[in-house]
Amino acid sequence: MNDLSLPGLFFALFVLIGLSAFFSGSETALLTMNRYRLKHLADQGHRGARIARRLLDRPDRLIGLILLGNNFVNIMASSLGTVIALRLGGEAAIGVAAGLLTLVILIFGEVTPKTYATLHPERLAFPAAYIYAPLLKVLYPIVWLVNLFTNGLLRMVGIVPEGGPPTDLSREELRTVVSEAGAMIPERSRSMLLAILDLEHATVEDIMIPRNDVDGIDIQDSEDEILQTIRNTSYTRLPLYDGSIDNVVGVLHSRNAVHALLENRLTKEHLRGIAREPYFVPEGTPLYQQMLNFQRAKQQVGLVVDEYGDFLGLITMTDLLEEIVGEFTTDPADSLSEIHRAEDGCLLIDGSISVRDLNRALRWDLPTDGPKTLNGLILEYMETIPEPGTSLKLQEHPMEIIQTADNAVRTVKIVPHPVRKGRR
Repeated sequence: MNDLSLPGLFFALFVLIGLSAFFSGSETALLTMNRYRLKHLADQGHRGARIARRLLDRPDRLIGLILLGNNFVNIMASSLGTVIALRLGGEAAIGVAAGLLTLVILIFGEVTPKTYATLHPERLAFPAAYIYAPLLKVLYPIVWLVNLFTNGLLRMVGIVPEGGPPTDLSREELRTVVSEAGAMIPERSRSMLLAILDLEHATVEDIMIPRNDVDGIDIQDSEDEILQTIRNTSYTRLPLYDGSIDNVVGVLHSRNAVHALLENRLTKEHLRGIAREPYFVPEGTPLYQQMLNFQRAKQQVGLVVDEYGDFLGLITMTDLLEEIVGEFTTDPADSLSEIHRAEDGCLLIDGSISVRDLNRALRWDLPTDGPKTLNGLILEYMETIPEPGTSLKLQEHPMEIIQTADNAVRTVKIVPHPVRKGRR
């Protein structure tokens, strides 16, 4: 170093600080890069992504190589700084030079490149991968020796260094990724993806039509009564039962019933013949699993039963799909038959509405791990059957009981608040 001129020493110091910035920035870029995007680019044939992925398969070797280079250039820079200080001011200038060099390396060799690498990792990671791959082969003996000691220390504390960090995401982590995707995923698609993730948290009881609200055809009824039932129902598939809804003998497509009526064959035996065998669903089945079950069994309607085989309600494939795609209306509060908007703007809500539907329609967050309907939630909260005119608050949502009948809350009035943007 004594043979180099002062400008040469400054130039060498500048190069070493640049190399320090490269090692620091590339380390941050490679280790913080999105692994899923890296895998996607590698699968698409991006050569830099493929090299970077191979390097990250053994992070101990990559980190050993980077730190070997970074520490070498920083120590060399410190030595050059000392030589320059001696030439300019003697031993008295060494302390000042050490302080200035620490500040320069901190700003230009550490903070700035690492910040840039965090914001734009691909711009540094892929070019650096082309350099590190051959450099690792050249310096492999040294890197291997360093890793021999470091890996041994890690194993002593129970850590296995081989392999990269785990990339599996839990459901909640995946939900956070989807929620924070921003403009990368359209809002409508984001809502559908989140709804799919929520399917495993809900069961068939959360969205089924309760048995008291199920429309069906009793084969004991007259032709006129059966025809009237078909005319009044809004469903295309109806349970066919014999005397009682607990005695379901099949599921009848209303179109087939109309054809039988036109052909004057609306008899008990013919109805049984054209009905499809009932498909039973155990209570507690997760919605996601039930969707798969519907698909495997090629069914559209399921009859939910409890552990004793008693009929609880009815669930359809349409109900499941609406859990994902939602209602195709402008105002969620106007999309459900259980919600009616009064002239004064208040909402009159049927007590049989499911808590999940109510949460979705009004953007509320009522608990869904207890009672499945608004009526059940109110009865659990009040611990009695309230009288009409009773006011209460559920999760800070004021409501008034308008009508009760048959030991249940039938109608509730709610004054809606403006929906806050950003909530689902």
